[in-house]
Amino acid sequence: MGWTINISVMIYLIMSTIFVLCVSAAHYNYSNDKKASAYEALEQYNFPMGLLPRGATGYSLNRETGEFSAYLNGSCSFTLEKSYELRYKPVIKGVISEGRLQKLSGVSVKVMVLWLNIVEVKRNNENLEFSVGFTSANFPVRNFKECPHCGCGLDCDKTWSSSS
Repeated sequence: MGWTINISVMIYLIMSTIFVLCVSAAHYNYSNDKKASAYEALEQYNFPMGLLPRGATGYSLNRETGEFSAYLNGSCSFTLEKSYELRYKPVIKGVISEGRLQKLSGVSVKVMVLWLNIVEVKRNNENLEFSVGFTSANFPVRNFKECPHCGCGLDCDKTWSSSS
């Protein structure tokens, strides 16, 4: 009789353990299914969210290959620091890894009178190096803490007050 009780207790303990594991796994999967925003995804790879303008509607990412696409609700352009004119297409594509965006398409910068594609961005400590292929320029990461607005960049208050 004692043997039967021990088997019953053991079966109860095993079933209870399986139940707890199933509930824990379901909770774990639910919390991991909540998809980060495109801005949070950038931060997961050690990039500031200000690399993308406001209004990103979503993104796709293959975590194995790093291939990604970020989606805006339309084309976007603005000027930064009264000298750098940037243009974003509705879809930005590339390959992302820790501190490196490469094979970029969909982002361009106006240099003199030419529009050049930004093809790579590397993080070097507290600087970001932007490459257009044959040359590059470095800027402090702190310059990209805030997301620019389409049309007015980071000077929206100044633009608004001067147009009213």
